[in-house]
Amino acid sequence: MSAMKVRNPFFIKGYHGPEYFCDRVQETERLLSAIRNGRDVTLMAPRRYGKTGLIHNVFARLEKDFVPIYLDIFQMRSLAEFTRAFSEKVVSELATPLERTGKGLLEFFRGCRPTLTPQEDGKLTFSFDVLPSKAEATLKETFAFLEARKVEPVIAIDEFQQVREFPETGVEALLRSHVQFCHNAHFIFAGSKKHLMEEMFALPRGPFYQSTQLMSLDVIDRAKYGDFARSFFVRSGRAFDRAAFDRLYARFEGITWYLQAVLNRVWENPEGLNDAAVDAAVGQLVDESALTYSDLLGSQTGNAQRILRALAASGGVAEISAKAFLDQYRLPAASSVRSAVSDLVDRNLVERSAGGYKVYDRLFAIWLGSEGGMDI
Repeated sequence: MSAMKVRNPFFIKGYHGPEYFCDRVQETERLLSAIRNGRDVTLMAPRRYGKTGLIHNVFARLEKDFVPIYLDIFQMRSLAEFTRAFSEKVVSELATPLERTGKGLLEFFRGCRPTLTPQEDGKLTFSFDVLPSKAEATLKETFAFLEARKVEPVIAIDEFQQVREFPETGVEALLRSHVQFCHNAHFIFAGSKKHLMEEMFALPRGPFYQSTQLMSLDVIDRAKYGDFARSFFVRSGRAFDRAAFDRLYARFEGITWYLQAVLNRVWENPEGLNDAAVDAAVGQLVDESALTYSDLLGSQTGNAQRILRALAASGGVAEISAKAFLDQYRLPAASSVRSAVSDLVDRNLVERSAGGYKVYDRLFAIWLGSEGGMDI
């Protein structure tokens, strides 16, 4: 990163080093301590809270004995897809020089031979063609390959709750049977759907019950985030209105991605951060997604549309079927609302947390409350 000139310090994708990573000091140390002491971790946080950035911040601080491996399975739909991606990552990161020539890999992979492809930089990438009928066998071979390593892999599987969507039965139990005997590897199971992750790791009926250290990620402290943002504006010789930042933080409840997205736009303002610059940045973000939001709302049922608008107008509600909420926003019967909301939660359009229910995408909520959102 040092060789690249940073024009905007508020990144909205990727990890760019500790200088551009806000706080998470305690969380980083907890994860590092767990890895160093042989404890697997379940990391739970809604999407956009920065759990992926935290994982990469931990990876950047690992000692050389550890080899970090990151795999996001959010888009995967079957055990075969997972096995292919998992095997490719593991082999690409951990193969020895001899194995990178193709020799020695057949000792592990008998049912599914990896293909080696030369790249322009001279490196080789590995690919696996995993048939559904061979997925379990190839997964077993990959774990055998892992156990034979002389290093300690740290494997972070992001959006781990996705394995529950796979059509195959017993995937959780299958993975648990391999993980518990893979003694040299450390696992971070990260997920954004807390209720599903808790069912998988915190309830006795789950195969992973009591097998990991549980860790939930909250928003970053307002004062620490403010100090972090202010330091960049001050160094660039621009103003930073702390009260305006505090209002921005409250507006988006301290959620990392939204703060970074707005600050990234505000950075373009030569006068620095103030209320006008924040409002303009939020307006840009909402306007740019207006067509997407219009299509998204239009694709919902009538009940779902009314519920989304009600949640946006109210800022959220503790109990979705509360009579006062239903009456105020002229919603249908409580049973119909509960059914529709359950579907909206499953599709990440509504967030369910200990505090109640809200529109998941806070920018979508702003659009819903605007004239454009109410016109549909």
